[in-house]
Amino acid sequence: MLDHLNGIAKSPSRVVIIGAGGFVGSAILKQLSINGVPLLGLTRKELDLLADGAGEKLKAVLKPSDSVVMVSAVAPAKTVPMLIQNLRMAETVCSVLANIDIAHLVYMSSDAVYADDTNPVTEESACAPSTLHGMMHAARELMMKSSTKAPVAMLRPTLIYGEADPHNGYGPNRFWRQAARGEAISIFGEGEERRDHILVDDVACLAALVLAHRSVGTLNAVTGVSTSFCDIAHMIAKRFGVQVISQPRPGPRPHLLHRFFDVTNCLKAFPMFHCTPLAQGLGLYRQGVA
Repeated sequence: MLDHLNGIAKSPSRVVIIGAGGFVGSAILKQLSINGVPLLGLTRKELDLLADGAGEKLKAVLKPSDSVVMVSAVAPAKTVPMLIQNLRMAETVCSVLANIDIAHLVYMSSDAVYADDTNPVTEESACAPSTLHGMMHAARELMMKSSTKAPVAMLRPTLIYGEADPHNGYGPNRFWRQAARGEAISIFGEGEERRDHILVDDVACLAALVLAHRSVGTLNAVTGVSTSFCDIAHMIAKRFGVQVISQPRPGPRPHLLHRFFDVTNCLKAFPMFHCTPLAQGLGLYRQGVA
């Protein structure tokens, strides 16, 4: 859970976003810009964390008054080489943070750090990742906390959706793209698995609140509502007038059938914040986006 060093929200002096060109990073950049927060967005073009000299480049632009948001990752990390790449990226950032005082660090992690069979999931649930992606984030969390004396907050979002998502993962984004092309939406089996999905704009809002309150600790970026893939597919199919078809699973179900989150800590930390309902969030997509 979170503790707020700023009891009353206060705009950071400047926020440096490492990974500002990505799906989540660009959403955080947009939200902070709307809030009038001074910003430095570092995309891969400005800072390639895997390139020689990346640490020196980062060190040259950071100030002691900066709040840093670390979003940059090669994700999802599905292979050992991808895991190693992500750890090397984190190592570059950590080497700089170990030698420069900053005001605040926010790391964008993932709910993949929790064990698959944990239900309901809370911020106090044990970290026991069962995938390379989860292991990557768990390791990077520890690296970040161990490398700086600054207050550190970990945001652990669940499945993120939004029309700008470049990935085509199973769920809202893939279903929308299939329907927008006039294709039937394909679900595995009966699509009975229930998962929590959060709109990328809501993740950005939570990041902005964490920064404004200079929060310390861990927060799951989740809605607290789990919806079956079947229901999501039918929401989208109805809008486009396409069918939903079942197809055999390519292998064993990779995760627990259902996953639920307890949002008590989020409600305590930010009582005025409310997540966008899934149906409303899907309604923000443009009709023809594919």
